[in-house]
Amino acid sequence: MDGPNKPAPSGGSGLPARPGRRALLRSAAAGGLAVAGVVGAAGPEAAAGPRGTGARQATGAPLVTGAKVRDLTGPAQTGRFAAPWTDLGIPARCPDGSLLLVCGDTFDGAGVGGPDWRSPVGLRSSDPAPETLTIDGSVGGARAVGLVPEGHTGGTTAIPSDVFTIGSTMYLHLMRGVIYRTHHTDFWRSDDNGETWQYLCQWPGDQHGGQFQQKTYAVADDGYAYVLSTAFNREVTSALLLHRVPQDALGEPAAYEPWGYANGAWAWGHPPTSVTAARRWGEICFRAMSGGYALTWLNMHPLDIRAQFFALPTSNLFTTPEQTMIVPTVPGHETGNAVASPYGGFIIPGSTPDNLHLTVSQWYDAQNYRVMQYRVRGLTTG
Repeated sequence: MDGPNKPAPSGGSGLPARPGRRALLRSAAAGGLAVAGVVGAAGPEAAAGPRGTGARQATGAPLVTGAKVRDLTGPAQTGRFAAPWTDLGIPARCPDGSLLLVCGDTFDGAGVGGPDWRSPVGLRSSDPAPETLTIDGSVGGARAVGLVPEGHTGGTTAIPSDVFTIGSTMYLHLMRGVIYRTHHTDFWRSDDNGETWQYLCQWPGDQHGGQFQQKTYAVADDGYAYVLSTAFNREVTSALLLHRVPQDALGEPAAYEPWGYANGAWAWGHPPTSVTAARRWGEICFRAMSGGYALTWLNMHPLDIRAQFFALPTSNLFTTPEQTMIVPTVPGHETGNAVASPYGGFIIPGSTPDNLHLTVSQWYDAQNYRVMQYRVRGLTTG
């Protein structure tokens, strides 16, 4: 996925600009297409009104502490799987108890834009415990293979937005097209711990004004999966939409029921309405946790990685405190929870609010492109 490749906004940290990875990906595929990114708008008119009126977005929670645990990928960690350069690392517990990290654009050779471009790939840890997580295998063995067909024709790619497990089945959601110009998204299942994947369904890239492209799923104990979605384009402001789908109908697009505001009330089946203030979203991760729900995301303005904890999928996110977990810095000045060019922020299974482990990606040049593990403490579920 595209790293945060712009300087900090006015009044921010003054971080230097970096070359856009989209250009590097285009150069990696002969005849690459130009990227023109417009998907979706700010969201339905009711988005800021029903829950936002008279309530300021809560961002004043105390700064939490965080520290890097380890690099999960890199030449030393995953070079032996022909995956020295990769990102995202969305973690999911496999049915056999191991951990699968689904990664995005992956390269062998000298760095980003090099040969042997694959996306997505799967890297494995036979020990799923967050405290001892290390990559010791891959889907494909000695060479991490692409999990699904993707020829990168004209610079296209398949970017994962989520992977999760229900019972003995794993599910994978992908965004297809040129970066920031999503043609469609598709959904896959695996019944062998992520070794092979079978196609289920797809959605057009312009559904719900483009705000159904990037999806993340929280698997609840009530028979539903709750789905938060937004546009896959960090350069535009987008709504955050909520749907629910029965867990036995995940591959049926018609079974996804929106949550929305109409006729003075919020209800399932109403037209989808943004459940929080529209903004420029990066990656999003939605999980059931400790009897409630956690949402983590890359915030683009200002650049940081944040979390919210709430009791129900339909809780009021306009007033739920936002807690900053990862803040940006420049290379060579990383300490604590300050990371140069951070993105991602996916919750590692086994985390709790008071001991939250994340996969955090980093990219600021062709050879500083990796997945790292961070531990965050001091978060409150308030």
